[in-house]
Amino acid sequence: MKPKQTLPPHLGEVFINCPFDAEYEPLFRALAFAILACGFKPRCALEIDDSSEVRLDKIFRLMQSCRLSLHDISRTELDAVNKLPRFNMPFELGLFLGMGRGLKKPKPTLILDAEPYRYQKFISDIAGQDIRAHAGDPLKAMSQVRNWLNTHVSNAALMGGVALSRLYNEFTLELPSRLKHARLEPSEITFVDWMRLANRWLGLTNRGGRVG
Repeated sequence: MKPKQTLPPHLGEVFINCPFDAEYEPLFRALAFAILACGFKPRCALEIDDSSEVRLDKIFRLMQSCRLSLHDISRTELDAVNKLPRFNMPFELGLFLGMGRGLKKPKPTLILDAEPYRYQKFISDIAGQDIRAHAGDPLKAMSQVRNWLNTHVSNAALMGGVALSRLYNEFTLELPSRLKHARLEPSEITFVDWMRLANRWLGLTNRGGRVG
């Protein structure tokens, strides 16, 4: 059996900046799975539970440690309670882009939105960036992530978006039994739990990573 190829940790980490609420969770898990299945390591603020560390310091440290970053700025609607939009995602995107200005070679970044060119109405300063649209569809978002990551690997090609979607559907169907085996309830699974389950499943099935 051909051994699974992996990227060195300092080349394969991808910082994820996106909403973490229940409504966005299907997209979040799809994005994280796509990154993991393509042989990279997803990183986000949810993986560190340390009350002694200021949240902004935690985010900035993660940004610095990752070579790549993914930012979803699609959550712009008004909150039902406060009647205000969420600014965390554009704020963190600005932090990352600003940090890259001080580097000789800016870190590669993928920016996602719900619709093409919609960002021009609320964050026009990023005009000129290559914004990709996912229309709120987890499988389409996975395909966008795969195509972007495919430009950041050498001597290999990643599985296509259709194959990646099928793989994710298989994992999703098997997840309840995996949770039962791990003695976890669906309501109590954390990002760290989910990542361990997905990573273990990909390893056991030998399905993730690069294909050539």
